[in-house]
Amino acid sequence: MAEFYERVTALPVEWSTPDFAELRTPAGTLALGSTRTVALFGEGSARPADNHTAIIEFLVTDVDAEYVRLRGFAVEFVNEPTTLPWGNRSLLFRDPDGNLVNLFTPVTPAAKEKFGR
Repeated sequence: MAEFYERVTALPVEWSTPDFAELRTPAGTLALGSTRTVALFGEGSARPADNHTAIIEFLVTDVDAEYVRLRGFAVEFVNEPTTLPWGNRSLLFRDPDGNLVNLFTPVTPAAKEKFGR
């Protein structure tokens, strides 16, 4: 999973222990833990491939360019880059656990203003 997110974001994952890593972005941190780490929070509190509602999102400069880049390795795409009604151009795919990941670029004036672009 860590390698997957390193490839998607082009950012390094920082390992604290063999069972816990963090991917730090300017906007937030994605924590990645092994099944042994989950037990520290509460047995059974997280289960791989069991997410059906949350989407992990990353703001990118050019979602179409990211789509071309990511086609070079095994990614389960849900859609191709699509402009959504709220003004973001989005690319939705799944990580190795089946979680939805969205790369997006604001393209309308309102969306650009919202994200300071």
